[in-house]
Amino acid sequence: MTTKTMISSTQSFDTTAYPHIKKQILHWVNRFDICSFLDNHHYPQKLQGIECLAAAGAVSSISKSLEEVDAHISQNKGWLFGHLNYEWKAAVPDPIGFMPFFFYEPETVLQLKGQQLTILSLTKNPANIFQEVIDVDPSSVHTELNINVTQRVNKENYLSDIEKIQSHIQRGDCYELNYCMEFFADKVVCEGIHLYQSLSNISPVPFACFYKQDNAALICASPERFLKKKGNQLLSQPIKGTIKRSLSDPKTDQLLKDTLQHSSKDKSENVMVVDMVRNDFSRLCKEGTVEVEELFSVYSFPQVHQMISSITGMLKNDIRFSDIIEATYPMGSMTGAPKHRVMQLIATYEHMPRGLFSGAVGYIDPKGDFDFNVVIRSLFYNQLTQQLRYLVGSGITIYSDPATEYEECLLKAKALTKVLGH
Repeated sequence: MTTKTMISSTQSFDTTAYPHIKKQILHWVNRFDICSFLDNHHYPQKLQGIECLAAAGAVSSISKSLEEVDAHISQNKGWLFGHLNYEWKAAVPDPIGFMPFFFYEPETVLQLKGQQLTILSLTKNPANIFQEVIDVDPSSVHTELNINVTQRVNKENYLSDIEKIQSHIQRGDCYELNYCMEFFADKVVCEGIHLYQSLSNISPVPFACFYKQDNAALICASPERFLKKKGNQLLSQPIKGTIKRSLSDPKTDQLLKDTLQHSSKDKSENVMVVDMVRNDFSRLCKEGTVEVEELFSVYSFPQVHQMISSITGMLKNDIRFSDIIEATYPMGSMTGAPKHRVMQLIATYEHMPRGLFSGAVGYIDPKGDFDFNVVIRSLFYNQLTQQLRYLVGSGITIYSDPATEYEECLLKAKALTKVLGH
């Protein structure tokens, strides 16, 4: 890892002069083989500071062990961006081509906040980079898509799988399991950046990202935070509970929101995940500091209402990044309870590897603080192999109606299918 210091410069600008600065940043970082573009779309979120954070180029990378990440944090105090796949410990190949886990030290970091753009670079004068960014023409034309996807598991088999999972719940093997289904297409010719712009227009959410590792691209419209560390505080905000919106009828929309707020099924799923997070945090945090700051809150997003809870804790001394990930990963909202057993059942009943889906993408800053999302509501595309896929899932309990769970999956995929032209 390099120990070279980044040169930093903050540029103030008039938004009327540069109304498309965010798009220009996106297009600029997309010039690099490895890049990250993280956007909160102005959602008010706990401990949120930077509106948009981007990184481009890799001067070095980590892909062998979390202990390498620990060493970087303790020795170099530099930025890291990257991801963890759902199956990273088992080193299962990702269908789109992402490495099981990958972190890179970027050449350039761009932080957008209001009318200020802070640029940090190891290789260039930040003023020159700013000029390159504002010279970008963000109005590139892309054709409308009409991509037909294939469902990996048909409805009949989906319903059969859910019934088998419920038989495991009935026997006491588990309490709740997040079951996912895949849609895929081959010979897809498009630009990942155009998919991201279309998805962001349809579904702007607080943990959106465009992330590229060589030919593999993640186009993500996630509403969910996995973990954030700021100082000694750890925060997780799991989502369990989803209902459609009725944007054309405010009264019906409010009724749907109230229905979710009072749903005993969704509350039981949500509190189960909250308890899992509390248990995970208890191994990392000082006694008496783990708190549920928010329980069963309902947030509204462009396509759906979601039930979100917030859990915090104050970390014990000498807790490393690897300790935190080992204790909490993968996130309970995308597995179920008990975690180890449901992961075995997921491997049995799901018909594909998840790869980066239900993994995490984010960053670690020079102080060792970090923020990672949950990779859901996402398209995965490889421009070289022309393969595209997306996955959706829902939490299955003994009270689940298989047909309703199937419809919930299709609802969660609605924004993705719109991007693809359907």
